[in-house]
Amino acid sequence: MNLENEKGKEYIKPLENTKDLDPLLDKIGDSKYVLLGEATHGTHEYYTWRAEISKRLIKEKGFSFVAVEGDWPDCFEINRWIKNFPDTPSQISEVLNNFNRWPTWMWANWEIAAFAEWLRNHNKNLEPKKKVGFYGLDVYSLWESMEIIVNYLEKEDPEVAALAKLTADCFEPYRQNDSYVTAYRGLNQKCRSEVVQLLKEVRQKTSQYENEPEAGLNAELNSLVLKNAEKYYEAMAKFDHSSWNVRDSHMVETLNTLTNYHGDDAKVIVWEHNTHIGDARATNMAASGLHNVGQLVRQQHKKDGVVLVGFGSYEGSVIAGEFWGAPIKNMDLPKAIDGSIEKVLHTLGAENKLLLFEEGSDLSKKLKDKIGHRAVGVVYDPHQERGNYVPSKMSKRYDAFLYIDRTQGVHPLHLKPEGSKIPDTFPFGI
Repeated sequence: MNLENEKGKEYIKPLENTKDLDPLLDKIGDSKYVLLGEATHGTHEYYTWRAEISKRLIKEKGFSFVAVEGDWPDCFEINRWIKNFPDTPSQISEVLNNFNRWPTWMWANWEIAAFAEWLRNHNKNLEPKKKVGFYGLDVYSLWESMEIIVNYLEKEDPEVAALAKLTADCFEPYRQNDSYVTAYRGLNQKCRSEVVQLLKEVRQKTSQYENEPEAGLNAELNSLVLKNAEKYYEAMAKFDHSSWNVRDSHMVETLNTLTNYHGDDAKVIVWEHNTHIGDARATNMAASGLHNVGQLVRQQHKKDGVVLVGFGSYEGSVIAGEFWGAPIKNMDLPKAIDGSIEKVLHTLGAENKLLLFEEGSDLSKKLKDKIGHRAVGVVYDPHQERGNYVPSKMSKRYDAFLYIDRTQGVHPLHLKPEGSKIPDTFPFGI
């Protein structure tokens, strides 16, 4: 594919500093939903560019919260810290060091620490309802959410706490099993009905749970995790693709709950992998009956304005594991393969680029057919690179695309930076 010397070149912009984000901010306009992707879970530049975009959206357009591909309980502790709730640690590192579910580096990293510090400083002089939040959308925190629910309700609502204990007792036989999937093969209908009943009870009483800031929201969302985690792991036990749909539907349900909580004027920033925020209908996922967050948000909130922003890079390094639960490694990210969008953009020059997909533009027409687009997960083998490309109709999958020619791995928090200097997580200035 040749993008040289065409009219659509005007929609390929330079991307070197935060001022170069102006065209993207113009495109976002009054949209209430901005979804920011990443081609890997372990790339420094994806975190820092998403942070820079988010800061501008918060400062210039009044966005309400950031929702990420992370567990609700852990990310709620970040939310408590950036809003300076009572009894929060003095340092963000104390919060992030409690992230202990693999892959810890996704959120316990220096890049997130720097962004959280910016958010706390931004929130410092704002009234409580105007403080910007930080929340997790994912479904994995079954045991943590259950423990939080039981402990909280024992103090605030003994009647519902009794129901929570029954639910916990129902799940307890499966907790000792290392595999969620194996555990859920044996889960009985009694557990499912008790989880649904618990969610119903908590939702009816959330307004009574505000003895602590956002306590009602926390109780409701932890209950929602219990309900959908049961469905997710049961689906995984069937060895089909339905667990993907359960997980992404849960993330959108959580997002909608958060949006409703923040009111009619709420504006939302989402950070997730490209495979979640890029519209599934523009990939091979649709043929397999799969949907994702980007597709569902477009379908449900089109009238409110939805902008999907993908990310990608040509070469560099990335933090990942060789297998699930493996020690983290800073791996080489090989040069993108021939026939991929990353290789095409590299041939235009080794500069970072911002692509804007406007309906009917020459660039959008050029990128309406499927082309390989790299996707790296938390488990990665650089020697099997050719299998890491998702056929994508780029101008249908995203509304904009940030291309970073050369990238480096994210900086996990438990790895001390050289000397006393924190990694350059804000290369463009705060």
